[in-house]
Amino acid sequence: MDEKRKPPFVLIVEDEDNIAIALEYVVKREGYGHARIADGADVMPFVRSRHPQVVLLDIMLPSVSGYEICQEIRLDPDLSDVKVVMMTARGSALEKRKAMALGADGFVTKPFDLGTLRGEIKRIVTLEEGM
Repeated sequence: MDEKRKPPFVLIVEDEDNIAIALEYVVKREGYGHARIADGADVMPFVRSRHPQVVLLDIMLPSVSGYEICQEIRLDPDLSDVKVVMMTARGSALEKRKAMALGADGFVTKPFDLGTLRGEIKRIVTLEEGM
């Protein structure tokens, strides 16, 4: 039986419109389904109800930080297969170590090169599909 797979669904969590537009462009171009949330307080209810394969997660958000959201995703066994890519303009080694220690699957420094971002999203989606 030839069963068609649904394209991966990516949640974009970004409060800056210009960055969100660039992220949406990359995600659409790869053929992935997507949604965008700009406020950290709205993320977990959405993640629990829609169960995206990948969350592109800004660290500095209104209401709840990306670090807190990543940690909450990782503490929920029902969300263990959700992949998280943390994004920040403060791209220090310390920020990356903290993100990875909290369970992030990837890390992107802003401003990002669209090709690099596309490659990171593909890498994470491939990780998800390999499970």
